[in-house]
Amino acid sequence: MAGPRRDTRGIVEARELFARVDFRRREPAPELRPFVEHYWLIDWDLTEPYATHVVPHPSVNLVFQRYGDAEPWAEAAGIGLELFTQKLTGRGRVCGVQFRPGGFRPFAPDRPVSFWTGRRVLLGEALPDLGRARGGSDNGDGDPGADDARAAAAARAVTGPDAEDERVAALDTFLLGLAPEAPAAPDAVFTALALVERVRTDRTIRRTAELAASAGLSARALQRLFAAYVGVGPKWVVLRYRIHEALERAEEGRDIDWAGLAAELGYSDQAHLVRDFTATVGVPPTAYARPAGPG
Repeated sequence: MAGPRRDTRGIVEARELFARVDFRRREPAPELRPFVEHYWLIDWDLTEPYATHVVPHPSVNLVFQRYGDAEPWAEAAGIGLELFTQKLTGRGRVCGVQFRPGGFRPFAPDRPVSFWTGRRVLLGEALPDLGRARGGSDNGDGDPGADDARAAAAARAVTGPDAEDERVAALDTFLLGLAPEAPAAPDAVFTALALVERVRTDRTIRRTAELAASAGLSARALQRLFAAYVGVGPKWVVLRYRIHEALERAEEGRDIDWAGLAAELGYSDQAHLVRDFTATVGVPPTAYARPAGPG
């Protein structure tokens, strides 16, 4: 597996974000890399409020959060269908786990990933019976209060250390404790992982029928596979990665041939790209794009 991505895809006004917060990506332990794309770590200490905006990836995230002196907490975030906005104030820290599209199901095998799409729930709700999963004795099986207490303890362990390496190690420890299902993940998991990666990297895949044919599946079987293991349909994934690339191009601030980019991304015309970009990001791409600065 390659190291963490270095692009800014999905981040709206990436340069503004990086100027205000300390943002890093880190690799998980080798055993987790087939399922986890990267960890993302953010620290901030702001004198005035700042709102971040992200066009979500087709990925489930676990998010461990600490705001000022408040008690840390953790949640599971299913795939976001709309632009995600988070207001940051004062001092805080977030440590996130971004699963590969298709990579979350082995850690929560009881439900299709589509169940979590559009939802943000406390970690104890998404991953019940944390004590048993981590191999510890558990006298409170099925007790939501016990699950919430374990999730809170995990949030303290992950967000507490000031040293970045210690936070990464805490995330590794937490996920490896949940991983008994992962080594026995069904072949469908790896099929889903491979198909989404192909959509992300292969610009010739522009339609669901093409992706289904490449996998030797019917369109209906492909839809079922994506609902169970990715959480959204293949057409949605194709469209989301198009917008991510258009957003990154706009962020670069150079003169952009929008008609040419629309054709490159598989749009029928520039107007279609403009409509999708505006609906997702909130402004037209020509308004979002910045002219290159002097020099």
